[in-house]
Amino acid sequence: MAAAIKVWVLFMALMCFGVGLGEGDAATSSDEDLLRLGAPNYGDALAKAILFFEGQRSGRLPANQRVTWRGDSALTDGQPENVNLTGGYYDAGDNVKFGFPMAFSVTLLSWSAIEYRDAVTAAGQLQYLRSAIQWGADFLLRARTSPTTLYTQVGDGNADHQCWERPEDMDTPRTLYKITASSPGSEASGEASAALAAAYLVFRDDRDKTFATQLLAASRFISLLFDFANNYRGSFQSSCPFYCSYSGYQDELLWASAWLFKATRDSKYLDFLQNNQGSTGPTNEFNWDNKNAGAQMLATQEYLGGRTALVNYKRSLDSFVCAVMPNSGNVQIRTTPGGLLFTRDSVNLQYTTTATLLLSIYSKTLKSSGSGGVQCSAATFTPDQISSFAASQVNYILGQNPMGMSYMVGYSSKFPRRIHHRGSSIPSIKVLPRKLTCNEGYSSWYPTSDPNPNIHVGAIVGGPDGNDQFSDNRADSSHSEPATYINAAFVGACAAAMGQQQQLEESVEDVLSMVSSF
Repeated sequence: MAAAIKVWVLFMALMCFGVGLGEGDAATSSDEDLLRLGAPNYGDALAKAILFFEGQRSGRLPANQRVTWRGDSALTDGQPENVNLTGGYYDAGDNVKFGFPMAFSVTLLSWSAIEYRDAVTAAGQLQYLRSAIQWGADFLLRARTSPTTLYTQVGDGNADHQCWERPEDMDTPRTLYKITASSPGSEASGEASAALAAAYLVFRDDRDKTFATQLLAASRFISLLFDFANNYRGSFQSSCPFYCSYSGYQDELLWASAWLFKATRDSKYLDFLQNNQGSTGPTNEFNWDNKNAGAQMLATQEYLGGRTALVNYKRSLDSFVCAVMPNSGNVQIRTTPGGLLFTRDSVNLQYTTTATLLLSIYSKTLKSSGSGGVQCSAATFTPDQISSFAASQVNYILGQNPMGMSYMVGYSSKFPRRIHHRGSSIPSIKVLPRKLTCNEGYSSWYPTSDPNPNIHVGAIVGGPDGNDQFSDNRADSSHSEPATYINAAFVGACAAAMGQQQQLEESVEDVLSMVSSF
């Protein structure tokens, strides 16, 4: 009788946290088995999601580099204009450094560290996450060379995309692109200031304050980046060859001002948020180009903290939740038959992971402020319901999907083996040390159906199509290419899911202790 009560209590606890028994699963008297139901190994996934960034590093690699199939690359970046633009990240499967999405990735990594520091620390990953943030932030610090000059791209994207070669062999032009007072890009400079402000918050309270001190010394510099974006307004669309902005620059100005207020508590940034509420409104996505929902999230945290003049941001954020939550009555983003948020059939997981991160943070914020849930036209969602749906997206990515495939490379036994990634698909320079040419890469390594020789552990690819299908085809970049901004959002979303699982286990242990007293 006691065993039956125990199983029933565990089952009800799982249900309360949105964890159900899958088809074919049966209740068992094993506490451990019950706790594992529906729960991937989030700690392992988190570690691998962060490790991915080491495989994307450009520049001279450090002695503690863990992705050993990579080597030093692009050591002369910036030399044609006598600036040091080494370091930073290759953003995806190519060998170009794009400053705009790189800065967004740094911001998201920093946000993940800020919101989920305890979970990341518990997983033993804080030092690695800090290193990932610093590698990108260091590059952004170097990329701003004057009050009105910010380098935004290193490498000729067109030439690079015509080649299939390892970063270590790269011989395509390392063309430099920049924004200036006469050729502005408020989106890029706004995002850079947001990234550095967010990074400062990560390092500010650490015992090793060396990098925080550097960022603090650069606080005037960060402010000037925002001033550059605000005072020399102009869209990045007119001064960029790739990753051009189509949402305009007002969202980056709001996003940057929100981060700068969070980092400095300078009232001028709060005033900017309050005075420009009319420039943002309901949206259904959050990505490297459109930061409106992210700015709304940061402003809503301030609103729930008592700054009631920011109420319009919360209204817009609630609309975002209603746009993505199934059965809300206001759905704008559909889910696939398998339950994946599906925005568009081109690198869709970038939208899924960013939406999941926002839902996770909002759920946490609502719960901590005691503000209830989100009212949509057909349903009211509690914080736990929102976080459970967010966790379901993490679970889908990690293998709970119709294909039974993890879309994170190296996680589980079934994952993409032929990702669209130059360095991963060509034997390491340490294995095949001779120079491989651009054409040889395309003729010998790109078209083969063989698995990539280097497993790029942690890389999250573009994902399945709208019917939950995935072909694992290297040539299908829309579905098989990884990107830093996918992983950067996933880090926080995964840490949130891990925290939710820990709460479940603690709740079950509490209930079991009560049951054992009968």
